[in-house]
Amino acid sequence: MERKKANKNIIINEIKSFIAEENAKSGLWQEPIVGFAGVGSEYIRRLREVVHPEHQMPEEVLANAKVVIAYFVPFDEKVADSNIGAPGSTAPSGTTSGDLASPQWAESYEVTNAMFGRLNKRIIEKIKSLGFDAATAPEAEVFYRDEVMSHWSFRHLAYAAGLGTFGLNNMLITEKGCSGRYNTIVTDMDVEPDEPLTEEACLYKRDGSCGICMIKCPAGAITENGFDRHKCYEQCLKNAEIYTGFGSSYTGGADNSEAADIGSEVCGKCIAGMPCTHKRP
Repeated sequence: MERKKANKNIIINEIKSFIAEENAKSGLWQEPIVGFAGVGSEYIRRLREVVHPEHQMPEEVLANAKVVIAYFVPFDEKVADSNIGAPGSTAPSGTTSGDLASPQWAESYEVTNAMFGRLNKRIIEKIKSLGFDAATAPEAEVFYRDEVMSHWSFRHLAYAAGLGTFGLNNMLITEKGCSGRYNTIVTDMDVEPDEPLTEEACLYKRDGSCGICMIKCPAGAITENGFDRHKCYEQCLKNAEIYTGFGSSYTGGADNSEAADIGSEVCGKCIAGMPCTHKRP
C-alpha cells in the first residue's frame, strides 16, 4: 500500500512541477489536479457504450495497462475572464462580437495543447525510470469532424479518475472548475485507483438553480434536453475562421483526412463567467 501511495505521489508531483516550470514562462495556468482510473473499473469497461462504439480501450494502448492517469490543467483566471461576453455584445480585446472567443482564449487553448506533448513525454520517461511502462493513446490525437468527437475521451476518462462530474454544458466540473484542458497517460504502474465522484457539481443538475451556460452559448447548443455537439462545432468553426495565427490542434481523422485545419476551433463561452468556471460551486 505504501508503495502504491508513493508511486501516485511521484506522478502527481512530477506533473505539478512541470506545470509550475512552464507557468513561470507563460502565466497561463493554475496548479493541476491528477486522478487515476483503474482500467478494470465498471465505467472504463463501458466506455464503448457511454462514449462511442469505437472508443479506444486502455489495453489497446498498452497491453498490460493498469491505470489511466488523467490530469486537468486549469487556466489562470485572466484567461477565462477574457472570454466573458454575452451573445450579440461587443467582445473584449478586439473581437467583433461577443459571439466570438477572445484572442487570449484561442491562443491559450493552442499553447496548452502543444505543451501536453512535452509534459506527457516527461511523465512517460519518469514512469519508465521507475521500472514501469506508459504510453499515450493514438486516438487522442485524432478528431473525427464527421462525428464531431474523438475516439479517446479525456473528459470521460477524467470522470472515471474522480476529477469531477459533467455539467449541463457537457464540461467536467472539477474542484478547480471547468476552465482548462485535460490529458491522459496509460500505464502499468502500481497505484491505487481513484473512484468517480457521485455528488453532482453542476448547480442546474443538482437543484435547477443555474443554467447560465444555456444563455451564454451563442450557438444554442445547450438546452434542458441535452447538448448538441454539431451546433457547438459550427460555432467553433466560426472562431477558426478568425483565429488562424495560433495553429490548430486537430487532424481530420481517418474518414475526413482532407479536412483543412484552418485555425483554432474553439469557443468556451459556456465556460467563462460561470459559477463553475474556477471552482466547484
